[in-house]
Amino acid sequence: MSPRGRIALLVALVAAAAVAVVAAAVVSADGDSATATAVTPELRKGRPPLSFALGFRSDREAEDLARGVVAYQRADTEAAAAFFAQHDSLEAKVGTALASWPEGSLDRLEQLAKLYPESPVVQLHLGLARLWANEGDPVAAWRATNEAGPDTPYAIVAGNLLHPQLPRGLPAFIPSFAASAAVTRLPAAQQLDALRRAAAQGGVREQLLYGVGLQRVGRPVSASKMFTSAARRFPDEVEAKVADAVGRFDKDAPERAFGRLGPLTRTYPNEPSVRFHLGVLLLWTGRVEAAQRQFRLAARTQPGSPLAREAARYLETIRRARG
Repeated sequence: MSPRGRIALLVALVAAAAVAVVAAAVVSADGDSATATAVTPELRKGRPPLSFALGFRSDREAEDLARGVVAYQRADTEAAAAFFAQHDSLEAKVGTALASWPEGSLDRLEQLAKLYPESPVVQLHLGLARLWANEGDPVAAWRATNEAGPDTPYAIVAGNLLHPQLPRGLPAFIPSFAASAAVTRLPAAQQLDALRRAAAQGGVREQLLYGVGLQRVGRPVSASKMFTSAARRFPDEVEAKVADAVGRFDKDAPERAFGRLGPLTRTYPNEPSVRFHLGVLLLWTGRVEAAQRQFRLAARTQPGSPLAREAARYLETIRRARG
């Protein structure tokens, strides 16, 4: 396995094994469902991936779109086309275009992109279709995805595709405290609204938890704004400063996050949140050895704290992955 592949595997294993400290269960239904694909000029087999960020929608159209995607993934394109044909949304149009792959699919998506240049779902799948057809510039379409919908799961997937050597998704801020039982016992679809209401009336913890919820449903820009607001409103709260730094992480410009988080190690040398999240950012940029050093420091600075235990889990998972 290549060094890049080993790094990606390590991070995937860490992410799978680490137990999140925050108890809020809001998760994206589709924000992380597409596979990161290296941008290389070769003809790919089968059909391009198809994925819609439907969130917690439960309306008839959302159900049909989800069924259409399942049928598409099973290569039952006739059934997929039938589900998509019942609706006129851009998601349905994208699904219809890809269901006939390869006959006319790319041309239809190119037309949709001209008609709806500000649609991230169109731009994302246009890039995938260009890649699978080995025709046109997929990178341009994925960059257009980021520009059209930076605060959507589609932009996160586009980032995976633009940076296949890095771990999928974005690093998440993990607070040292959990959401209240009043939030966690709600159905997942209601939790984000509950966190939003709590943030509007509460203090730094409530604002940070709402930011975490926004991250988990694939809204990184909104999450970053929430974290920045908390850091400004509560300038003496170290976790707000850490969250603000983590929320600024950008695969195109990781220095934006490191430039804020790195200096905090001098101001708060014994704060596990600083060390732990610096380790996470280092891991996300492929620097596993440096990440391990930070996780060790996080585990030692306040033994027994929630983030110290979290750091220990990351270290153990890396150790097992390396054999």
